Amino acid sequence: QVQVVESGGGLVQAGGSLRLSCAASGPLYNRNCMGWFRQAPGKERERVAHIGRQENSIYVSGSMKGRFTISRSNAKDTVDLQMNSLKPEDTAIYYCAAAPSCPTLGPGYNVYWGRGTQVTVSS
Repeated sequence: QVQVVESGGGLVQAGGSLRLSCAASGPLYNRNCMGWFRQAPGKERERVAHIGRQENSIYVSGSMKGRFTISRSNAKDTVDLQMNSLKPEDTAIYYCAAAPSCPTLGPGYNVYWGRGTQVTVSS
């Protein structure tokens, strides 16, 4: 069974930075692709970024490109999300997710979700 656990959330002022980390365990074939999603109050969960195990598939959502960077360490079984130039609209619960492949990392597929970590950006 795959388990993913997020850490690194918190409160930061607009323009600041945070680094989220996700520690993963379990069968490798079920977590070839890992990523981050976020959900703000009253909004649907949205994809932030994902990365394939061989780093052959890296995606960052358009509104976050240039500000957010996703990386992974297969040796450490971790996936990090570096968030810079944070804005109040980035406030949300951020979830780590894992799936066998990146096309199946999303709703309707067998995805392993973490419990989430709160990110709050004050203006």
